[in-house]
Order: sequence, then C-alpha cells, then structure tokens
Amino acid sequence: MEHVSFPPLSRVAICGGTHGNEMSGVYMVREMQKQMVDQTGSVSITSVISNPRAVEACRRYTETDLNRCFTNALLSTPITDSTPYELRRAQELNVQLGPKGSQETMDLICDLHNTTANMGLCLIFYSPDWINLHIYKYIQSKITSAPVRAIQLEIPISEAYSLESVGKHGFSIEVGPQPTGVLRADIFNIAKEAVDLTIEWIQRFNSGSTFEGGEVEAYTLVKSVDYPRDPKTNEITAAIHPQLQDNDFKLLQPGDPTFQSFSGETVTHVGEELYPFFVNECAYYEKKIAFHLARKVTWTFPSISVKKD
Repeated sequence: MEHVSFPPLSRVAICGGTHGNEMSGVYMVREMQKQMVDQTGSVSITSVISNPRAVEACRRYTETDLNRCFTNALLSTPITDSTPYELRRAQELNVQLGPKGSQETMDLICDLHNTTANMGLCLIFYSPDWINLHIYKYIQSKITSAPVRAIQLEIPISEAYSLESVGKHGFSIEVGPQPTGVLRADIFNIAKEAVDLTIEWIQRFNSGSTFEGGEVEAYTLVKSVDYPRDPKTNEITAAIHPQLQDNDFKLLQPGDPTFQSFSGETVTHVGEELYPFFVNECAYYEKKIAFHLARKVTWTFPSISVKKD
C-alpha cells in the first residue's frame, strides 16, 4: 500500500462519564481537570465529563442512553420541553466538540468506558480509519498488563450513535471487568496507560515521525444474542453458562455451552464459529443482549506521516 499523509492532530478531546457509573473515565477526566492538563506539546487537550447529571447520580444515564444520541438525525432534532436531558446534552457536546462532520470538529475524540465483562482493553471504532489503526497497533505493542483488541462496528458515520463519532477520528476505550459504580486501580491504570500512549503517539505523529504500515487483527460485530426467555412473561429463564462466563473473545464453536437454565439444563451455541464479547454486560440486560458475536478479521494499513505545509 502507498504512503498516506494526514494533517496534524492538534485538537484532542478526552471524555469520561458518558455513562455516569463507569468510574475510570470519570476519575481520569476529573484528575486531568484538577491538574489543568490542557496542552501537551503539540496537542491541545479538552477534557470533558460528558454526562454530569448521571455522574452525580452514579447511574448509566438519567433519562436515555447518552451514548446512543449522536446520530445526525438526533443531533438535528429540535429541542422541546419534553426532550430528554441526554439528548440536550448530546447537542451541547456536538457544539463544544463538533459539529459532527464539519471541518471545525475535534481532530480526535477518545471516550472512556468500563464494562462488567472480562474484555481486557478494547478500542471500539466505526471505520477502519488509518489513524485509529496506527494508534491501536501502538497501544497493543506497549501494553502488557491486559490483552489489547479492537472492535469495528460497520455503521455509516451519519448513523454512528456514540460520542467518538463526532470527531474527525475517534474511538472509545472499553476496559473491564469492573463493576458499575466501582473504581479498581488495575483497570484505571490500564485505561490511563492507553490514554497516555494515545497522546504520546499523536505527539510523535505531529512532530514528523513516519509510522510503518502493517497488519492488525480485529473483530467485526456479526450479531447479538439475547437470553432465553419465557414466551408468556418475557422473563429470562437462564444465566450465562459458567464455561462462557469471563471467556470473552474465546472462539465459540457449535455445541459449546452458552446458557444454563434455572432448572439446570444447558443451552448450546448453534451456527458458525464466532467470538463472543460483552459477555454478561450488566448494562445490556435492558437492551436484551446476553453477548455479542464477532468475526475475526485482519486489516492491512499503509505507512503514514503528518502532511507538510
């Protein structure tokens, strides 16, 4: 692949508390604001508590999930007296960090999340953007305290619903396992290392370093699986099977156990071999998702450097 150059990434936003009970991002952003970290070398940093009301209440959200409010359609919806707080807040963030799709938007947005699932450190993004892939490769080469993976959601950017989609480039960092409303030092440290390495990579990029192309493995979402349910009451009738619990990204083969019913029966996986992730994520019970299934892919990307004036 030929060499590609990009303009410098001079404006970066680090966001936490998009979900108000995911504590690593909340405390990392608070610490950045306390230390007044707003410039690191060539990088101007904006640190944001995305959903202050939910953070104050230590809840995922107050009225609706903020991290589903950043589609073009929702960002252009007129505000009325009945508009949920999170949609108002999404439009405020779009003004502050965007507007989405414009030349004025942040060069890169990094949004910090935790999961109750045993996923290690994941970067989640929409398109296999060369900048995101280079940062992912860099973080993967440096962090040894947890497995580092990437997940791609194949959604057009206009329909992309999460905060990082507002930036020219962007990804969310998802680290787990960590219970909601709880801070764990080991999980916080992994997230902080990933943020520090992201900023380090951007500084090196801006200063003229060339980053060689290469290959990385990643996961693309295929489908979501719900819990078994009672057809009359719609209540769940089984829990994640002990053999699947905490085994995110371990290949799930036909016949492997997925659920254990409350009466003790085992439900097994049917269909092609795929990789489970977000297994038994606390926040996904309301979304009727027990786990997602992904296919492993390999992305090849070119060498890149900063565009010279």
